[in-house]
Amino acid sequence: MSSDKVPSNSKCSAISNLVLNTQIKMIWNIFIYFVLLPVLLYGFCLLSIHFHRDYINTELSLLLNESKPVYWIYNKGRDEHHLKHVSSVLTRLGYRRGSNESDWDLLWAHDYPFRILANNLKNLKHYQKINHIPGCGFITNKVDLSTTDAPYIPASFKIPEDKENLLDYIMANPQKKFVQKSNSHRGITIKNPQNINFNERETFVQEYIEKPYLVDGYKFDIGVYTVITSIDPLRIYVYKGDVLFRFCPHKYYPFDPEDLDKYVVGDDYLPIWNVPSLQKYYTTMGFSMKDTFDAYVTSKGEDSNKVWDNIYEAITLIVLKKEKLIADILKQYSQKRNFFELVRFDFVLDEDLNVFVMEANMSPNLSSAHYPPNRLLYEQVIFNLFALIGMSQRVDPQFRRETYWNNREVEVADKNLVVLPSMCSMCTDCFRVECLLCKTCFTDEMRLILTQSYIEHQNKMDYKRIFPPAITKNMTLKDYSLKNQLLVRWYQGKCEIDSSWCN
Repeated sequence: MSSDKVPSNSKCSAISNLVLNTQIKMIWNIFIYFVLLPVLLYGFCLLSIHFHRDYINTELSLLLNESKPVYWIYNKGRDEHHLKHVSSVLTRLGYRRGSNESDWDLLWAHDYPFRILANNLKNLKHYQKINHIPGCGFITNKVDLSTTDAPYIPASFKIPEDKENLLDYIMANPQKKFVQKSNSHRGITIKNPQNINFNERETFVQEYIEKPYLVDGYKFDIGVYTVITSIDPLRIYVYKGDVLFRFCPHKYYPFDPEDLDKYVVGDDYLPIWNVPSLQKYYTTMGFSMKDTFDAYVTSKGEDSNKVWDNIYEAITLIVLKKEKLIADILKQYSQKRNFFELVRFDFVLDEDLNVFVMEANMSPNLSSAHYPPNRLLYEQVIFNLFALIGMSQRVDPQFRRETYWNNREVEVADKNLVVLPSMCSMCTDCFRVECLLCKTCFTDEMRLILTQSYIEHQNKMDYKRIFPPAITKNMTLKDYSLKNQLLVRWYQGKCEIDSSWCN
C-alpha cells in the first residue's frame, strides 16, 4: 500500500469553503470599493450640494427679503379683511410686512394713529411716510366739515350752538326740509323743523336737497378719491381714473320720507352695473363709472364738465379753509413732509347738476368684499397713490434710507427745479418774494418742497393735480399763505417751460 493518505471528505469540504469564502470576500471588497463606496460618495455629494443649495437659497432669500421696503399696518381690530387690497398692492410692489419694531418705510393706519402713537411719530426719519396728516379731522369730522363756511356745502347748523341761527333760517325758509346727522352718520331721517332735537349734542342739522338728479329714477352719490400730499404749501390731487357711484336701492318717486332706501345710500346700495340706462356703457362697452356717467349726461344734452369742475373747486376751497388749522397741529412734528392723506369726498347733485358736499371719509372703504367688481377700482386707487408719493420701487429703498440720498441729484437736480429765467436774472438779493424761487435764494425747506412737487408730477400717473393750479384765472394770490403763493408761481413757471405741467 502507498504511504500517502487520501484527504477525507471533511477536509475537502473545509478547503472548498475556505476558497469560497475568499472569493466572496474578494467580490464583496470589489463591490464595496468599486460600487457601494462610489454610490455613497456620490449620494453624499448630492446631499451636500442640496444642503448647501438650500442654505444658500435660504440666505439669499433672507438677504433679498431684508432689502425689501417695509410697511406696517396699524389697525385696532384683529379683522384686517378691509385692508386686503392695501396689503396685496404693497406685496406686488415688493414690500414686506413689518411692525412698529421694524425699520419701516410706510405706516398704513386704518384708524387715526396720532392719539395713541403720537410719541412714536414725533421724530420720523426722512424716508418714512404715514397715510394720515395730523389734524386731518378738521376735514373728515362730519360736524366740522358740514358747518364750514364754504360754497357747495348745504346750509348746516351745529346743535346746540347754532340753535338761534337755525331757527332764523327756518323762519326765512319755511318750505325747506332738514336732516339731523352725527359723526357716526347713522340714523339719518328727514325732519320737519318741529321734530328737530335741539338738545342732541355733537350733531348738526343740514338742509335737505329735495330735488336730486336721478338716473332711471334712482338717487345716487359720487365718491371722489382725493390725496393731500402737503400742507403749507398745499398740494391736492384727485384720482381721475374713476370715481365711485352708489345708487339708492329704491326709486326716489313717489317720495316717502319713511323709506330711507329712497334717499340714503347705505351699505347695500344699488351698484352701477344694475342701473339699466348705464349697463350698456359700463358692462357692455367697458367704460369706467365716471365715463359711463359722462356718456349718459351727454346723451341727455347736458354738460358733465360742469359737475367735475365744481367738484374739484369744492374740494380745493374746503381744504384751503382747513389748511391753517392743520398746519398748526403739524408744528408739533419735526418732519412735516412725511404725511399724506387719502380721503373720499362724497357729493350729491340736484336736478340742475349743481354740486353739494355731503362728507369726507378718512380711511375710505377699500374693501370689495361686498361688491367684488369694485376690486379693480380700489387697487388702482392704491397703486397710483403709492406711485404719486414716491413709494413704488422706482428708487431702491436702500438708497432712500441713506442720508446721502438727500442730495438725490440723479432723481432731481436743481436744473429740474429752476423757473422764471427772466425774473431770476434780475434778482440781486433774496428780499423780493419771488426771488425765493431762484437757485441763489433756495433754502433747504424750499428745495425740499420743490423736489417733492417735482417727483409727484413725474409720478402722478392717473392722479390729477387740482391745487396749486398752473393757470390762475380768477385767483387772488394774496389770499394764500406765502408758501402757497410761491408754489403757485412755481407751477406757473414750469407750465411756461413745459406744457405738460399746465394741468
